[in-house]
Amino acid sequence: MAHSPLIKQLIESLRCLPGVGAKSAQRMAYHLLERDRRGARKLSHALSQAAEQVGHCQSCRILTEYEYCDICQSVKRDRQTLCVVENPSDVYAIEQSASYQGTYFVLMGHLSPLDGIGPQELHLDTLQQRVQSEDINEVILATNTTVEGEATAHYLVEILKPHVQKISRIAHGVPLGGELEYIDGSTLGHAFNGRQEFQ
Repeated sequence: MAHSPLIKQLIESLRCLPGVGAKSAQRMAYHLLERDRRGARKLSHALSQAAEQVGHCQSCRILTEYEYCDICQSVKRDRQTLCVVENPSDVYAIEQSASYQGTYFVLMGHLSPLDGIGPQELHLDTLQQRVQSEDINEVILATNTTVEGEATAHYLVEILKPHVQKISRIAHGVPLGGELEYIDGSTLGHAFNGRQEFQ
């Protein structure tokens, strides 16, 4: 039996979420309609408001409904250190570690010529202007350790080197609590190349 047009539309809409296939979308739709109409209305309202009002911070480009996000407005942040990440979710991951107190710049992706994503799409000219105008001493590159993330980091080094004293890359390698026999060769290679001397 085919779904009615509205149910079919709801299922198809839910499939736009990452990792949600036809069965999962159907299960979600039926749950909302059969067991949680109030939750469905709340979800609908929250999605509508967010889609209309959330944009990008004018400074770091994180998602926010304000002109400048809380991080960029904070007087407690170190304005001379800038961390460059690929996505807004990366900012939240770093913030949860509570180990970084500087500011951010969100690329909203990584360089990928095959997908038509070049320097213009990542607003690298805006990043350069910010580094030049804000007296930034260190840029920390926290792009992903994928091929595209590494290529993006190397490109950033080339364009930012003339404008900043120090450019660093976050360390990557063996995770805390990891056992060497379960670590892949590429990760171990990065760990050896990035080793540090005991103090």
